[in-house]
Amino acid sequence: MRVNGTAWRTIWPLDDGRAVGIIDQTRLPHAFETLVLSSLDEVAHAISAMLVRGAPLIGATAAWGMAVAMAHDASDAGLDHAYQVLVSTRPTAINLRWALDDMKAHLAPLPAAERAQAARARAAQVCDEDVALNEAIGTHGLGIIRQIAAGKAAGERINILTHCNAGWLATVDWGTALAPIYKAHDAGLPIHVWVDETRPRNQGASLTAWELNSHGVPHTVIVDNAGGHYMQHGQVDMVIVGTDRTTAQGDVCNKIGTYLKALAAKDNGVPFYVALPGPTIDWTVNDGVAEIPIEERSGAEVTRLWGRTDEGALAWVTVTPEGSPAANPAFDVTPARLITGLITERGVCPASAQGLAGLYPENTPAA
Repeated sequence: MRVNGTAWRTIWPLDDGRAVGIIDQTRLPHAFETLVLSSLDEVAHAISAMLVRGAPLIGATAAWGMAVAMAHDASDAGLDHAYQVLVSTRPTAINLRWALDDMKAHLAPLPAAERAQAARARAAQVCDEDVALNEAIGTHGLGIIRQIAAGKAAGERINILTHCNAGWLATVDWGTALAPIYKAHDAGLPIHVWVDETRPRNQGASLTAWELNSHGVPHTVIVDNAGGHYMQHGQVDMVIVGTDRTTAQGDVCNKIGTYLKALAAKDNGVPFYVALPGPTIDWTVNDGVAEIPIEERSGAEVTRLWGRTDEGALAWVTVTPEGSPAANPAFDVTPARLITGLITERGVCPASAQGLAGLYPENTPAA
């Protein structure tokens, strides 16, 4: 996508793949800054501290982290160490483990002398594949938006609600939940997006709004608890969210608060879609509520906010009383029964074992 007229990806190789550049997403929307990651520890920190975030981008960053590590130590011990350091950075997004398993499978059979070059080549492929997957998600999701538009008067606004950030900042490019929105906007459809602020890190208010504003997509930032109100008053035509892990039965784990949006959508007859690439499906998990590990992040993310003061300075402020503890589960699970459909790179399917098997037969037990 473009920032001030310049095409960007969220991660790119430097120094012939021995280092990578990233956009520091903790500085957005008030400052657009990039960083160079040239060591395994720097890559691990970028993932755990959420300088990069979003399940597909976490996976892509982990792949490049392996490549950076191989440039320093391509021995068997170095390969195992890099895997363990990176896999422990964040527990919920399955793309992280998928990318690391993929990289290790490519590298382990090779002689140590060949691993660095092979790691750089495979990491680049992972990123290119992610872009292609997400653009395909956009194409399939566009078909759903066109169906909604066909049921409206000519030029009538199509209102889509989204939660958290599942745009190009959460992937290598295009995004998952926002890819259909970008496609629809570029096709001339009258799209308007309700952007949940997404406490406590405000990825909607800071990242999704920044993306949509940069692309010229009409949108309105709303507090997390306003979505149900707009649904009750007929002002939401559909919900599209992303996911950090989807089970083989179609349960979806996404940013905290997604479950409540799905409940409100169900109660008001609003279609609730989840956009995801194949690597986000965890075929080893069936019951999302019981089996998916939910990351518990620092309470400081709840008690403090980062932003721009009226004087123009960037600063942290504390919003809770001193001494009040805060809990901070980063994700919740939306059961498949609340989901209208899953939008994947292979098409749209019901959120069920049968629906997923129809699109991914190679991953079913009978395959």
